[in-house]
Amino acid sequence: MGRLYGIDGNRLARQYRTQLSEFAHWPQRSHAKQWLLFPQNLGTQLSIDETSLSQGELYTILTNKAARGGKGSIVAIVAGTKAETVINVLSQLPKRQRNKVAEITLDMAGNMALIAKKSFPKATQVTDRFHVQQLALEAVQDMRVEYRWQALEAENEALELAKTNQLIYEPEVLSNGDTLKQLLARSRYVLYKKPTDWTQSQQERASLLFDRYPDLKRAYELSQSLSYIFENTTDKLYGLGRLAKWHEKVRQAGFKAFNTVARSIQNHYETILNYFDNRSTNASAESFNAKIKAFRSQFRGVRNVEFFLYRLSQLYA
Repeated sequence: MGRLYGIDGNRLARQYRTQLSEFAHWPQRSHAKQWLLFPQNLGTQLSIDETSLSQGELYTILTNKAARGGKGSIVAIVAGTKAETVINVLSQLPKRQRNKVAEITLDMAGNMALIAKKSFPKATQVTDRFHVQQLALEAVQDMRVEYRWQALEAENEALELAKTNQLIYEPEVLSNGDTLKQLLARSRYVLYKKPTDWTQSQQERASLLFDRYPDLKRAYELSQSLSYIFENTTDKLYGLGRLAKWHEKVRQAGFKAFNTVARSIQNHYETILNYFDNRSTNASAESFNAKIKAFRSQFRGVRNVEFFLYRLSQLYA
């Protein structure tokens, strides 16, 4: 707008902040950096998550699913992720309204579970299925990275041996044109996708990868079978049975990373199984986080946190 009307852009921004907008008279301005509350937006189904506003500083954000990421989405924004701090802020919401919350979706973090339990005691907690699936995907990636380091170390040893013997080292080139270390590096996105979503070149790369590393194939199949459980199970009892069978497969495979994933799932069994009641996820919270990041990029960063929160509340609260 500054360029359009021949006005200094920074000056126009200051004028908007201090004069044109209602920021100077915003009722929540005095405590905006610490917390914001919008009791009128409290609904029966909520999502809670954390996000970074500026310079890696984390904020806990509570949103109303019914608003679908539009006006009325923000219920609360609290600086930090410390459970005690967030609980104290949320306790300012009327207890009668908090007791009407029927369901709250969250990740597997212990502080989020404590916040939900203390602030919304009558709400059913639902652990987000995508966080559970992400753990399995990361376990596969950990194995891929470990194999890649082994390939790099083997190549370094071969290079040193070739130099010692005054020979020219030529790495093995696979049928798709990749060397072994390139195959492992370029397979990252292949292992995140379903086989039905692979392109022709990714199918070839996956075939070469799994031929060389059968354990990586088994790990990938374990991650995909976990996703299948969430996508194709509608009953909590069947979900419990299928997860139990998945745990047995993990035990038989003996992969350290997947054993850790299995233990994490066991420690959150009850809230994970609650997903099968209404198939609720924390996708709305993740989507809202993406909107905040996009809004932040329009500002080219956050220089004035209070004003940024004011603009955010005008759009989404």
